[in-house]
Amino acid sequence: MSRVIVFGGHGRIALLLAPLLVERGAEVTSVIRNPDHSADVAAGGAQPLVADVEQLDTAALAEIIRGHDAVVWSAGAGGGDPQRTYAVDRDAAIRTMDAAVLAEVPRYVMVSWLGSTADHGIPEDAGFFPYADAKWAADEHLRGTDLEGTILAPGTLTFDEPTGRIRLDPEGRGEVSRADVAAVIVEALDSPATIGRTIRFGNGTDENAVPIAGALSN
Repeated sequence: MSRVIVFGGHGRIALLLAPLLVERGAEVTSVIRNPDHSADVAAGGAQPLVADVEQLDTAALAEIIRGHDAVVWSAGAGGGDPQRTYAVDRDAAIRTMDAAVLAEVPRYVMVSWLGSTADHGIPEDAGFFPYADAKWAADEHLRGTDLEGTILAPGTLTFDEPTGRIRLDPEGRGEVSRADVAAVIVEALDSPATIGRTIRFGNGTDENAVPIAGALSN
């Protein structure tokens, strides 16, 4: 895990993730679309790389990924525009997976969504459907590759303080702090036991949550 590339480098989770990775001795490349965000990324210890994942093809993405030890996908269109949601959350995500294969960087961690299942139950006429559909398609593509993939599926994201504890397969919305999601990503990258798994989680309560490292080792 000495060199990690994070797509969506100016996202709220990624900005919390980079310092945690740096603390563990990793070199972090954070991919961002807006050059104005470079200073924010650099402040967390990451190297900003300006690139538009919507526009880059697989070969160009492979050039960005090559030389790293792991890929983290934490990018997203942010909802609103269905066309752009599919372009980023599904199509660009899938291209980075194919690019990782091309670049011979097998470790890939996808930040997904708790409800990303074939039967997610979101009606097609609902505004949230494109996101649910796109995330499911991206997750399924990762499962079908030869990458050493891990799909992390947190519930509803909050700005709460980190707890260091999570509950696997939570009921309901599975609320979880962004800071704890960042910590889960770090532990997943460090843990071979997470390869090939889809890990759905929320914070839970003191009674039903366990330390992150322990949860991921099961």
